[in-house]
Amino acid sequence: MRKLADLPDMLPLFPLPGALLLPRARLPLHIFEPRYLAMLDDVLKTEHRLIGMIQPRELPKGCSGSKLHKIGCAGRVTAFSETEDGRYMITLSGVQRFKVRQEVEGFTPYLRAEVDWSCFTGDQGAVETDPKFDRESFLGVLEKYFEEMGLSTDWGSLADAEDELLINSLSMLCPFENEDKQALLEAPNLETRRETLVTLIEFALRGGSSEETLQ
Repeated sequence: MRKLADLPDMLPLFPLPGALLLPRARLPLHIFEPRYLAMLDDVLKTEHRLIGMIQPRELPKGCSGSKLHKIGCAGRVTAFSETEDGRYMITLSGVQRFKVRQEVEGFTPYLRAEVDWSCFTGDQGAVETDPKFDRESFLGVLEKYFEEMGLSTDWGSLADAEDELLINSLSMLCPFENEDKQALLEAPNLETRRETLVTLIEFALRGGSSEETLQ
């Protein structure tokens, strides 16, 4: 596990709508755009092999500013394979969240940014638990949501999964809007992320109505 001092001050950024990476989770990615192939080639030459996953954001018409959110999560390339036509299948393992200080212009075809890690040092601590987690009620709501969305899963594996693995995996996999994914990313702890996740699931089940949600 890398300490704060070992993390780089600058990261290549991969803005991918709807793709959420969380600490200690794994995200498979298919890399095929030339600029991101170049990014991966450069990243694999570094010691840390980190890529900063970050969500694009929509700006109101006529407004200027960054088209990226300020908070992202760095992932280390822990597996990759190359196809015959030069594309890559990679796996990122979540290391730690970061805050963008400023985007950096340069000669690379991909985005880079100076980043601050200091707000999220707890990401490299022990696996989180959620003492208030009512797993039975949660899985009941989740089953309704999966039925509504036409999704399937291994319910036995979900029932046996540790709190963090279950909540973070569902946060990454459920088809929420970009801003909802960002809210899950920025949750300060596992309990808040679980509460946010339940709110989003129940909101979807109600078709967007504003009735009271289950906590």
